This record gives sequence, structure tokens and C-alpha cells, in this order.
Amino acid sequence: MRPRLILVTTAAALAIAGIVVFGQEAAVQPEFRTRVTEVIAPTTVTDRDGNYVHDLKPSQFSLYDNDKLQNATVNETFSPISLVVAIQADAKVESVIPKIQKIGTLLSNLVAGDQGEVAILAFDHRFQVLQDFTSDATKIQEGLKKLKPGSSASRLIDAVEQSSRMLRTRPKDRRRVVLLIAESRDKSSEGKLRETLSTLELSEVLVYALNISRAFTETMTGPAVPRPDPIPPGARHVPGGGVNTPTTNSQLTGSQGYGVNFVPLLTEIFRDAKGVFIDNPVEVFTKYTGGREVGFLTQRSLENAVGDIGREIHNQYIISYSPDTKLEGGFHTIRVDVNPRGYTIRTRPGYYLAAVAGP
Repeated sequence: MRPRLILVTTAAALAIAGIVVFGQEAAVQPEFRTRVTEVIAPTTVTDRDGNYVHDLKPSQFSLYDNDKLQNATVNETFSPISLVVAIQADAKVESVIPKIQKIGTLLSNLVAGDQGEVAILAFDHRFQVLQDFTSDATKIQEGLKKLKPGSSASRLIDAVEQSSRMLRTRPKDRRRVVLLIAESRDKSSEGKLRETLSTLELSEVLVYALNISRAFTETMTGPAVPRPDPIPPGARHVPGGGVNTPTTNSQLTGSQGYGVNFVPLLTEIFRDAKGVFIDNPVEVFTKYTGGREVGFLTQRSLENAVGDIGREIHNQYIISYSPDTKLEGGFHTIRVDVNPRGYTIRTRPGYYLAAVAGP
């Protein structure tokens, strides 16, 4: 039996989603399977001063998959962009929405660019397509004007899943990008992070994020009614020699971060390890696909961040290859080197392959 490679993801989350397209429910996507034949690695190269390096030749790049040199291709032709702007539109961000409504022209000109197209997706406990894919800057601006604050829910992971599914309908010759404008936390998604990462991989989607400051939204909105602790005082386990106090309880139940070594975290996510805690799924999405996060507070910092992301996207090298490590199941690391050395290089850290027996 000859091995073949399959990646599997499901649309279980969308069965409960109630996706709204101009007030109507959209069809739920079924489970899908696909064979992985090519890996795309968008790569950003900057010099010591942080300037984009855009005049490198394909022969100057070397790409390694699981530390094995690959026969990679650097695409030197222009590929138009399909962009989904997924915007958190719950009650928390009401004070930020007027700022977001002013950036339609920047999204069209600086991020999507020449021959690009933009779709606007708003999310709280549901999804609303405020504008389907269009190259008309006026329609993009009008779509943003439809933004309204909704419920207290914020299904960020499900919104990224839905964005990637929207992008799967676009022609193969287009680059697929999601721009998240949201807080960095998820409050009510039904889907799993692992499944969404698989969908991003299968759809060859690059994720960037404009992070809405949690401190800003907490300051501008009233405090939520606290929920009672389901574990009674004195019943929570503490380390040996410790004492149950309000301080130790808050430390035990607070957010746990994760370190800068990102590959082990991704490996655990794909293994569906039960002990993995992700406080910032936005960081997972952006780093896994090769994008990044940019924060903002004011109108000017938001506009500067949009321009910064647009410049990076249009100065990337798109490296593709068919890995000769396909029989190695699990998480595959990607490393890109440039000759001469001395540049800063950022690309996706890797991808996941599940090898199964087949005819």
C-alpha cells in the first residue's frame, strides 16, 4: 500500500453558526478532505534598519523542510489579492467602530492594492457579510458604515474559519489574506483552534491582525456582572504548603501565557493536547501563517498600522515547493535562509501533515 497524505477539517462549528449574508442564512460547508501537494511560504525580508528588501534573486533563497533542503520556487510575478476584513462587532468595541469605519479607502488602496478585492465580515455571536468581494472602494466604505455593535459574544476563532472558507471560493491565482480587526481573545467560539489552523493551511491563507486594545475597551465600557466561582472557597487545589486566599485563587485561575518557542505549542495544538491553554489565538493565527499583529489606539495609529501591513504584504516573497518529506507525519518545520546573511527573515514556522495508509 502506498502512503498518501490527508489533512482533515470539519465545519461542525458552522452548523451552529447562523451565518448571515445580508440577513439570510448561508449554507453550512460539509467536512472536507484534500491531498497536500504544495506548500506556500510567504516570506518577509528586512535589513538591519527594518527596511523591506525587495530586490533579491530566487537563487539567493534556500528553504528547508524539517532541516532538509527543498527544491523551492520563488514567485516573481504579481498575484492579485483577495482580502477578507473580519471585524469584531460586539458591544465591547462600540467606541472603536467609528475609527474602523474610516479606513475603507486605505484597505482598498494599501492592502488589497491594484486588481485586489475586499470582503467585509462582521462578527459577534453570528457572522454578517456586510460587503461581498468587490474592487469598488465606494462599496467597501459603504460596507464599513453598516458596522453596528452587537451582543457580548465574540466568536473570533469561528470568524477566522469562516473567512478562510470565503477565500476558498476565489480563483487559485489570487493571494488569500485575512485581516482581523479584533481583540486578541476569543469569548464564545464553537470550533477548535486546530481545525481552523488546518483550514487556513488548506486554503493557503495569510493572516494579519489589527489588535484592538483590551485596556481601551475595558476602560470605555462598563464592568460586566461577575459570575460566581463554581468552586467553593477552600476547595480549590493549591501546591503543597500553600493556603487558599483570594490572591492565590486569582493566580491559579488567571491567564497562562506561552513562551516564544512557537513550534512546540503548534505541535501540541495539532495533537489536541487537553492541557494546552491559548490566551491569544490571534498570535497563533498570525505566526502560523507568516503574518503578524499590529496594535492601535488612536485613529492615526490605526491608519499607520493599515499602511504598515499593506506595505509588508506587497513586499513579500512567495516561496512554494512540493516537499520531499511527505512520508514524515506530524508537524513539519520551515526555515528560509538568504544569501548573503545579515537580513531578518520571517515566514511561517511550519505546517502539519497526517500520513495515513492508502492505495
